Amino acid sequence: MRWRVSRDTAVPVSPDLEASIARSRVFLSAVAILAVYVDPTFPTLNRWLALTGGPFTIDRYTLGVMVTHLAYSLAVVALLARGSVPASFLAAVTPWADVLFGALIALVTEGATSPFYVFFAFAVLAVGLRAGLRATLVVTAVSTALYLSLIAVSAPDNENFIIMRPAYLAITGYLVGYLGQQRLNLERSLRELDAAAQRRGIARSLHDGYAQALAGVNLRLESSRELMRRGRPEDAFRELTDLQTSVNREYDQLRAYIRSLVDIEVGPAVAPPVAEPQVRVAVDFAGSAEFVDHVLQILLEGERNVRRHANARHASIQVRAEAGKVLISIEDDGVGFPADAPAPWSIASRVSELAGLLELRRRRPSGAQLLVELGEA
Repeated sequence: MRWRVSRDTAVPVSPDLEASIARSRVFLSAVAILAVYVDPTFPTLNRWLALTGGPFTIDRYTLGVMVTHLAYSLAVVALLARGSVPASFLAAVTPWADVLFGALIALVTEGATSPFYVFFAFAVLAVGLRAGLRATLVVTAVSTALYLSLIAVSAPDNENFIIMRPAYLAITGYLVGYLGQQRLNLERSLRELDAAAQRRGIARSLHDGYAQALAGVNLRLESSRELMRRGRPEDAFRELTDLQTSVNREYDQLRAYIRSLVDIEVGPAVAPPVAEPQVRVAVDFAGSAEFVDHVLQILLEGERNVRRHANARHASIQVRAEAGKVLISIEDDGVGFPADAPAPWSIASRVSELAGLLELRRRRPSGAQLLVELGEA
């Protein structure tokens, strides 16, 4: 089992939202082709191509541009459905493709019945749904400037086009961007309120449960010291043995609670081994202090997992630098990972911060191996 673990994007992009925008783009493209076919336009921005049209006909250049837009729209839908391209990448690229197609369609369909304006408006609306005011104003400014450039070069005498249509587009962009920014601000406030409520809940759980448990451990340790001081080692030993059982129980509960915070199911506990496993360690790598700290914490968590859960007699931990990578191997001769076991959460979260690879392997006849590949830092 292998996972590629990477950092989360700073601004999350909703795949569902991207899919809805992509489907709307396909519908817009198909309807625009039908509209131009039924009610042809008479281009005023294009002096280089002899564009022709009539009822229930489309000029070949116009058809070529609009069919290309339809193919682009269908391709975006297919990429999102397959998941082969991240939604965040498409969200960054498609606004500019939409603006470019808006300009091309304006060039071949400009006229009283041209649908080009809807394509520019679609680009502005889509980015307004994804992002805030600044991003929407950037797309609006580029769209307006591009359209004004087309008019200035191709039809400088159309003052009505120069003044009104860019003004409509600018007003639309500002209002959409404003509403999009308000939505983002509201979502941010809701996330902050939710995070604050979760922090209060965690604080109460820690204070009422585990802080009190630690206070009890402290009292029982004090009691054991008093028994030793009075010369009653047998009683002190029994008290410490009972205390160890209690601490193990609290540890299991705390581990389950921590994993519940990240929706990770806790597997069944494995009985501790009769003897501590013998661990062989070989480490040879270099990196920044932060990088080294992450690697050492991965090794420490791996050793703890072997000791607490693997029921192993021998284990080996190796770290080496090779071809610009840091390779970590943690293996043992214990019970191994269950079938379809998830990656150890604590290790996986650190590998995630370093954008590395993590792989679990079952060894024969028994045991397991955990492999991590990190880029040097």
